Amino acid sequence: MSSCQDRVVHEVRTLMDRGIAAEHLGAAVSAAIAPLLRHDALRLVGTSPATGLGQGSFSFWHQYERELAVSLLAHRRAHGDPCRPASLARLRVPVAVAGAEEGARRAFAACGASCELRLLLRDARGGVWGLLGLVRACDAPPFTEDDLRRATLLAPALMTVLRGYVTAAPLAPTVPALPAGVIVVGPDREIRAVTPQARVWLDWLRRPDRHGVHAWLADTFVTALAADAAEHARGADAARPIICAPAARYGRWLAVEAQALDAEGTGDVAVVIQSAVGGLMLPSFCDWYALTPRERGVLDLLCGGAAPKQIARLLDLSGHTVHDHLKAVFRKTGASGRDELMAAFTT
Repeated sequence: MSSCQDRVVHEVRTLMDRGIAAEHLGAAVSAAIAPLLRHDALRLVGTSPATGLGQGSFSFWHQYERELAVSLLAHRRAHGDPCRPASLARLRVPVAVAGAEEGARRAFAACGASCELRLLLRDARGGVWGLLGLVRACDAPPFTEDDLRRATLLAPALMTVLRGYVTAAPLAPTVPALPAGVIVVGPDREIRAVTPQARVWLDWLRRPDRHGVHAWLADTFVTALAADAAEHARGADAARPIICAPAARYGRWLAVEAQALDAEGTGDVAVVIQSAVGGLMLPSFCDWYALTPRERGVLDLLCGGAAPKQIARLLDLSGHTVHDHLKAVFRKTGASGRDELMAAFTT
């Protein structure tokens, strides 16, 4: 790695240490990697291996316009996308440039762009933690093979940024729970019906806040997830249409799942949005906080109401070992004890 590349990677890795506000994080990541990779717009999407990438659980944006996101989604529905996350995951080095085929070039050009470098953020075990997208304008040179090679150097540092963002949030929810809501998306991928509960959710998600969530992302996210569900029903190469978003972004853990209402995936899709507690959030929570399989097992039983002595008996462990696992969970999550930890799962 050259000294310039080393400086850029170090700058990205230490972004969270600088205490940058979430609404400025996309711009900060963009500025940090610009010396290594010229670009005109950026999106950084985060997820956890437990749910896969799909539409991602949360994201940061810089100069990435709504029109481009909508145009690419429409093109994907009509013509497919050879650079979608599932396709990148099959590559030995999961990086590619979207926009090479004629239809995609038109979709980019209509929004003043030429192409997008997409890097899947994948760890050594094959777990997917997110996606980096870098867009170049029409008058910029295309990404080169050297650009792709240099982009891969950023993956570990970007995964550090995403993990730092999630784990820096308070464990207990900071906003009240809402009743589950249902959104119906038609085959034209337009929202057709919204229950009163879901309308409250959408109004909340559309509200720009200190985390820099763009108001247009809520509707785009819902329709994109519905498209995944329709493709999934048809057996196409589509991500599992479910996400589990961390409290760092929304003030509490959030679960969203889409299901096609017909076996062929050609009709309406129901999107269910709800607060995530207990088992809904446990797999992603354990991913983000890097809990071991044994620590996950202890936490799972603890969430189910088991006392440490019961956990020891159920897992055939000594009481001392269970307490050691619990101390490790407290240390990794920053919880002061069981009450604070359980507040994250039950409130």
